[in-house]
Amino acid sequence: MTAATEISAEPTTNTGSTVAISAEDRAARLASAGQAWNERIAASPKNAQLVFSAKGSAQGSVSSVIKAGKHTFTVDEPSPLAGDDAAPNPVEYALGALISCQIVVYRLYAHNLGLTIENLEVSAEGDIDVQGLFGADDTVRPGLSAVRVNVDITGPDSDEAYQELQKTVDAHCPVFDIFTNPTPIDVTVTKTN
Repeated sequence: MTAATEISAEPTTNTGSTVAISAEDRAARLASAGQAWNERIAASPKNAQLVFSAKGSAQGSVSSVIKAGKHTFTVDEPSPLAGDDAAPNPVEYALGALISCQIVVYRLYAHNLGLTIENLEVSAEGDIDVQGLFGADDTVRPGLSAVRVNVDITGPDSDEAYQELQKTVDAHCPVFDIFTNPTPIDVTVTKTN
């Protein structure tokens, strides 16, 4: 995918802070971003191709330090899974990725559809049978067997409008798509001396 735009920057430590903005500022940012992407894509569909990347290194017992773009974060496991519980585990980050992507796409499509979201909270939980992870039963998937997402929206529009919004969001959310559709993965292992 050489024609794709790579999304990256030099790693720095992320404090996890966010900036509070007004609804008007958010609407302006969403409109501006939508217009800019529509212009890029109209100029050439190749402009829609992005490449995201991350890099990790093993630390501690089973933890990892991940660098993604200009951000650095730690991933660990709880002590029953041999970790130090110094950070969320990979599955919790995956659920967090789903939640955060849903929030972005809810805001984007609410804006596009002229709906108002006064408050938006999303939660997710997933089920894993560790028999697959530890090889106790090879017929059990090592990954999630089920995920439940709960979206709480407060706003003045009709229940039907928010139900339609949910269908639109699920049809366009990249991480929802990752969870619901197989994605080809190419793995290369290189031994270095």
